[in-house]
Amino acid sequence: MYLPRNLISHLYAQLQKNYHLTSPPVLILVSLDPDALCACRILTALFKRDYIQHKIEPISGYGDLTAAGEKHVQPMRTTNGGSGGIVVCLGVGGLVDLEAILGLEADEEGNGGMGDVEIWVVDARRPWNLSNVFGMQSLGAIGAEGELVARVPGVQQGRITESYRAGRGGIVVFDDGDIVEQLGPQRDAYCALAEMPELGEDDEDLESTVFDSDNEEERVPDSGQEQRKRKSNSDAEDSDSEADEGTPRKKRRSNSSSSIDSTPERPARRGLLSTSLDDSDALVRSDSPPSVVPSSPRNNQPSARALRRQLLRLRRKHDAIIQAYQNLGQSYSEPISAMMYSLASELGREDNDLLWHAIVGVTSLELSGRTMNGIGLSAVSTSGTTSSWNRDRGEQIRSVLRDEVRRLNPTDLRDIAREASIGDSSGIIQTHARGPTDNSIRLSPEPRFLLIRHWSLYDSMLHSPYLSAKLRIWNDAGKRRLHKLLAKMGVSLTQCKQSYTHMDMELKRGLRERLLRFAPQYGLEALIPPQVSRGMGGKEGWGFVRCWGWKACLSAMDVGVIVGAILEVGDMDAKLSSSGNTSFPQHNHSSGNNTPRNPEETASNATDLQSAEQARGAVVLKRFWTAYDALGKVQDLTKHIITAQHLHRAILRTGTSLLEKKQIRHLRSFRLAVVKEGPDVQLFSHPGALVKLALWVAEAITETESSRGRKGGELVVAGLDENRGVYVVVGLGGGADVVARKEKEQKRQTRRKAKADKKEAKKADRECRRHLKRERMEANGVEFDSEAESEDESEEDSESEASSDEEEEEEEEERERGKGLNRFGIAFSEAVEETGARVRQDSFEHCVVEVKKEDLLGFLEALSQKAVVG
Repeated sequence: MYLPRNLISHLYAQLQKNYHLTSPPVLILVSLDPDALCACRILTALFKRDYIQHKIEPISGYGDLTAAGEKHVQPMRTTNGGSGGIVVCLGVGGLVDLEAILGLEADEEGNGGMGDVEIWVVDARRPWNLSNVFGMQSLGAIGAEGELVARVPGVQQGRITESYRAGRGGIVVFDDGDIVEQLGPQRDAYCALAEMPELGEDDEDLESTVFDSDNEEERVPDSGQEQRKRKSNSDAEDSDSEADEGTPRKKRRSNSSSSIDSTPERPARRGLLSTSLDDSDALVRSDSPPSVVPSSPRNNQPSARALRRQLLRLRRKHDAIIQAYQNLGQSYSEPISAMMYSLASELGREDNDLLWHAIVGVTSLELSGRTMNGIGLSAVSTSGTTSSWNRDRGEQIRSVLRDEVRRLNPTDLRDIAREASIGDSSGIIQTHARGPTDNSIRLSPEPRFLLIRHWSLYDSMLHSPYLSAKLRIWNDAGKRRLHKLLAKMGVSLTQCKQSYTHMDMELKRGLRERLLRFAPQYGLEALIPPQVSRGMGGKEGWGFVRCWGWKACLSAMDVGVIVGAILEVGDMDAKLSSSGNTSFPQHNHSSGNNTPRNPEETASNATDLQSAEQARGAVVLKRFWTAYDALGKVQDLTKHIITAQHLHRAILRTGTSLLEKKQIRHLRSFRLAVVKEGPDVQLFSHPGALVKLALWVAEAITETESSRGRKGGELVVAGLDENRGVYVVVGLGGGADVVARKEKEQKRQTRRKAKADKKEAKKADRECRRHLKRERMEANGVEFDSEAESEDESEEDSESEASSDEEEEEEEEERERGKGLNRFGIAFSEAVEETGARVRQDSFEHCVVEVKKEDLLGFLEALSQKAVVG
């Protein structure tokens, strides 16, 4: 089931109304990323205000999700002696069948099942698992009088309506608009497959015949009628074999829908198709000769075999639609922190704290490279504009957040006079509050520097990924360009290498104006936001800054960097012990053979595996709660600024080493970099830190190759974890395709507008000619009826042509939909199937895997032959 965006507060309002002190606490499963943590902060704040008990469980991967299902979710079921309840998944489980991975499936005897456990899924990852969105609970059933009725009251083809009442259990997906706008064909195909009868053994044999016949072009005589084909004895035998009532029917999984998360369960004997097949079996069982049955002169009904062939073609068509959607590749939609703030806004509970968490969550996506094309370079990095992480949609979300900042933080009259006297072009970066009680959020023309309030200007510019790539800071020539830029701006090295808060005030006041003047000379047009805001609601590209009195003043980008560093590095004194795991763990959700090849090795490492998993779980749990508390305590944020600086120094050192030593290889489908030595190698055994390093390297490569006229930013980076004997591998999609897709979309919109204008002009011309003709004919005393009918027919023809053009455009958009998406997750699975490499695919990011050290070479060779971008 899915909850439309306009009913986002519907389920929460029912929970708020029906919850009491004896109700079970709400279980919240949270993934380990800043966006999910911010969403969790917003949701728990709502629960606390409504006195709703809740429990938070950190989830690092599918293994933890399965364990949470066994430990926490399954005991909640009424069938297991529990009292039901609600489980909220924040950034968890959107890509897999949650009913299966949490162990909530019913057995053959009907035991188990959901047991009044309702699961709310809020996830930004795409594609959706269609079993969660259009599951069996939302499909129709045959009523007493043969009519199609809803299985769950208030649910229509998976869509929850206002009449829906919670408490019966099920999986509810929170829709941010994608399901309603984009998944219409997938919904129809999924529901049609669920209503179809199951196939028997003979139908499986017939499917191969249908597949071969569909590949051949049907021959039609000149008369336009199909040639009649006499039924052969083999066909009669097939029909007779189908008439055997004692033959059991087997559940079959279609070849085009082999994944468990895409093919729905298909109940037998449902709908008109099932009835037709049963009636046709009765015809075959008659005593008439086989050649007489299908050719009755009075009854022109199709034969049983023809009905089955038609059913198989329809089934394969729907399977292809679903499978094409599942094979699009991973991408991202609206941040879940923004979704949770929308929920708070619908409930009338928004305030500065919740707004700040939403801003930090949205901002953090750009740092982790999560875009509409999957993990890769964002549009802001490749296009050189001030558009946000998700192009137009992301900028629309930021525009709403800017409006919320203005609404909840009105500017004081004295500040208005002060800003008018100074002017926005001064570009002073706010480093302190305006009073001891100042906790407001403000818009600020933030340059694309890293931690500038807590670093020197030189270090902030040096560690900025955007600036490093544009100036090629990894070599001596790039550093000279940086020094020359500072010299043209009139900033000495002595001034810029001291703390920014202690710089000369005149330099800080004129910093933005000098950057606007000299940055374009070095190709740094997107280094700072535009100088002139567009209207009263402008300031596009401006950042967000919040103060906590005299304690601290941080930007949203600063908080996102710090929280991410806490999750990826941990405390500075324990950064080297973050991966105390000394063996290769196993989980149920994996690709390929992830077990040790020697059974004796399994027995000898059993104890080490258990202790290593416990140590790893303790480290993950500590990092999660440290980051969670830091979002609510500014003292913890400022304490971990040094952690963020340490991580980005390591990224600069390691990335520079890879480029200077020319350790980036060009393979057939992507570029490859392996981090297996150096002082920071253990730091990049964490997937999040490795993704940030890969983004830094990919941006540098893209900037270098674009100057040579080359395209494509697909990159694979592997980081060695010597303690566990594995390589952490991450695959980044190309960012250059984002710009091409945006240009193509603009051309499509221009073409569509031109067609609409042409249609309106043609219609106006037709009306004018019709009016003149009517006046002329009425003046001559001739009726106008026949001419009006002909004009109506021509108008209908033009409308049909316009509709056909629209259909062609929709088909083109559907074909373009999957292009440019990150398909590394699918390519990883295909490479594992070919090589048999020991690979663990436990991360929610399917483009991140762990490969045994000995199997890396063969795995990469097979991967280089795959299509890694759609």
